Amino acid sequence: MEGVGALPGTSDVARPPIPDAPTPRLDLDLAAVRRAYRAMRIALPEVELCYAVKANPHPDVLALLVAEGASFDLASPGELDLCLLAGARPAGLSWGNPVKKVTDVRAGRAAGVARFTTDAPADVDLLAREAPGATVGVRLAVGDDGAATPFAGKFGATEDEAVALLRRARSAGLDAAGIGFHVGSQQRDAAAWARGIDAAARVAARLGDHAPTELNLGGGFPTPHADGPTPDVTACATAIRGALAVHASWWRPRLMAEPGRALVAEAGVLRAEVVLVAERAGRRWVYLDVGRYQGLAETEDEMIVYRLRTPGRCGETERAVLAGPTCDGDDVLYRDTDVRLPVDLAPGDVVEFLGAGAYTASYASIGFNGLPPLPVHTHENPEEGGIDDHVHDPDHAPGPDR
Repeated sequence: MEGVGALPGTSDVARPPIPDAPTPRLDLDLAAVRRAYRAMRIALPEVELCYAVKANPHPDVLALLVAEGASFDLASPGELDLCLLAGARPAGLSWGNPVKKVTDVRAGRAAGVARFTTDAPADVDLLAREAPGATVGVRLAVGDDGAATPFAGKFGATEDEAVALLRRARSAGLDAAGIGFHVGSQQRDAAAWARGIDAAARVAARLGDHAPTELNLGGGFPTPHADGPTPDVTACATAIRGALAVHASWWRPRLMAEPGRALVAEAGVLRAEVVLVAERAGRRWVYLDVGRYQGLAETEDEMIVYRLRTPGRCGETERAVLAGPTCDGDDVLYRDTDVRLPVDLAPGDVVEFLGAGAYTASYASIGFNGLPPLPVHTHENPEEGGIDDHVHDPDHAPGPDR
């Protein structure tokens, strides 16, 4: 892998002045979220886009996407409440988590959630008891080579199991309308969607007149990071359409997808401060005031390699180990990745993680080592027009914080 160097230039993310704003914090440009949603809408106009709330559940993000007409993929009663508070239509809510408690199903049913995802017989039976007549979709386990985070080991049914589950759901009085898959998070191979579509089509063919009428393309749409090229949404859309065309003579399902990272990642810059620079066993260690417990969980196993920027420090660089501030020995962001930072980087300097709008604040722990959750500052690029800048305090109850 090429070295990941600090970037002295500017980014596409607007950076309005925030006098004396403390770090760490996530600065989120809502105009960039809007642009990403509209770009995906243009690339996949025939697909219902259900935003994966887990990627970034900030109330301002949800309210913006409600205004844009998005649907939502949710995984818990907490996410359900956030969507409803933001004004989401119950008919546009999809419960995508196949692991559900009785109370989860009851909450979803009471709120009018449109569909539920399942991948196990016991869950089908639970849905039949607690949400009779509900629309359900079965999640297939498909190959996820090329993904930063594979899912197939934890979720999904085989093709044989999917056929049996759809038949079981229909026999139990459920609307067994859906089949779907997930190619893994940050999927770098656009052909992965084609393979998933082919697998879903094989299941549909075996069901004949009872073939599913909905196809969930899942998420996994990638965004740029420092660890290699990624296909853009147009490339993914081309692969999807090509695979659908193969089966179009006999199967034309209604389409939905669950983008998360692709809509919010590039909108975010996570800003951190250098706390300590030290030499350990001949290597330079740079310690920040943010780590794996305050929002950078995806650096585990160095699976996501963020683009870095060091404002005001753009001279000679050298390799460094990048670590967080906690007393946990595992709180190391990049040890093996060739991260290069300015040689004159010093305590008090700022290090920025670009493309950090997804799976950062939503992954942050609450109170480890007494450290607070990651604050989120939302703003909108003045060129796009819009809202006032403000800070979301994660310690407060969910809801719009304007």
